[in-house]
Amino acid sequence: MIELIVGSKGKGKTKILLDKAEKAVKEAAGSVVYVDKSSQHMYELSNKIRLINVSGFPVYGEDGFVGFISGIISQDHDLEYMFLDSFLTVANLYGADITPIIEKLEGLSEKYHVNFVVSISMDEHDLPEGCKKYVSVQL
Repeated sequence: MIELIVGSKGKGKTKILLDKAEKAVKEAAGSVVYVDKSSQHMYELSNKIRLINVSGFPVYGEDGFVGFISGIISQDHDLEYMFLDSFLTVANLYGADITPIIEKLEGLSEKYHVNFVVSISMDEHDLPEGCKKYVSVQL
């Protein structure tokens, strides 16, 4: 499953993502990972959620990001949820068509049974047509 939380910067996407992560960790049978551009939210998340600060890793472009996410999945066979905050920043995809990477995440989700919840600083009407079906929250 892919779930997109979309809206312009400063609309509250991260707060919704944090709330969903906290709810997921209470209900999930497997593990929960939160990927962000910094460690800023470390104290807002349950200690049962693994926070990964992507800024410490050389992740560039679509292939690099998918490889990074695949590495996380490969080392945790119990992974159930992955929350991706500031998606365009952590994946270095500002200005790029995000449809191919969302489709790759969907493929990983189906193959490894990982639910992705992704925040994107973009209004729904600016999203590529192929991504609109994944929008769950629009701010």
